Amino acid sequence: MKYTTLPNTDIKVSKICLGTMTWGNQNTQDEGFAQMDLALDNGVNFFDVAELYPVPANAETYADTERIIGNWFSKTGNRDKVVLATKIAGPGDYTAHIRTTGFSKEALNEAVDNSLKRLQTDYIDLYQLHWPERQTNTFGVRDYKHNPNDKWEDNFNDILHNLDEIIKSGKIRQVGISNEGAWGTMRYLEESKVDNLPRMITIQNAYSLLCRQFEGDLAEVAHRENIGLLAYSPMGNGVLSGKYINGTAADNARLKLFPRFARFSNEQCTEATKRYMKIAEDNNMTIAQMSLAFVNEQPFVASNIIGATSIEQLKENLDSINLTLTEDVMKAINAVHAEIPNPAT
Repeated sequence: MKYTTLPNTDIKVSKICLGTMTWGNQNTQDEGFAQMDLALDNGVNFFDVAELYPVPANAETYADTERIIGNWFSKTGNRDKVVLATKIAGPGDYTAHIRTTGFSKEALNEAVDNSLKRLQTDYIDLYQLHWPERQTNTFGVRDYKHNPNDKWEDNFNDILHNLDEIIKSGKIRQVGISNEGAWGTMRYLEESKVDNLPRMITIQNAYSLLCRQFEGDLAEVAHRENIGLLAYSPMGNGVLSGKYINGTAADNARLKLFPRFARFSNEQCTEATKRYMKIAEDNNMTIAQMSLAFVNEQPFVASNIIGATSIEQLKENLDSINLTLTEDVMKAINAVHAEIPNPAT
């Protein structure tokens, strides 16, 4: 395994992070336990979860993924071997079963306390805001369209003050953002300079061969402001494994169970994936490993969040850390990207 240090901290994390959002829905608790065991045995010390999980979110399974991780900590005693990240859900109809108060002081305190109980721990290493409160382009919406009727009011400073209190209580160590844009990221970073407030150290956004929007303004922000990308969906909901094109997807594959998650399944994504498959085949790689190695090698990526529904998939994904893409492979990848840029919408 390879390791990095989260920006502006002494927290050492594996370059591959174990994603968990299928546990409690596509995966059982025992399967989640097996994935955590295998990941830890292979040097992965970074787990990412959210109060929202498993996905798709609903009231019946709310926070079950955190409970599974907490039960594993209780069973194994491995809490001290894991850098643990979780998130507070943002507002919206999708999360009305959780709360409707956004990132208010009361909401933050409630969410942190409940996550701690479910995770059976007394601290969280990295606490993240799952998506912005304001109306902006997130989750595959390509362009920003301003809504003058958005009732959101600027509260970046208030949020950081409230998070500062929680950090000082010892319940969380560091803070980060997720599904955020360049403007929101810079607002948090600038506000952190006021009254010596906590600094967002990571941003968790989608990043893959099919979704390279981060390479725009956010890549410059990441480099110049020293904030690390935690890349999620590096496999494009499994599309970049080639299993849907080859017809080998298992019955519990995400897009078979939940076809509405079609962000990576449009005609352009399919064509780009076929071309990436050809590059991988010509260079004696699986497309899954090539796709993950591409993310692993980006200088702005602090850690690559992989997810799997089987032990076999997890083993293949973990092996990507041992792969280095040649200059010729990178040229071939970028040639496809030039013709079909960012097809995931």
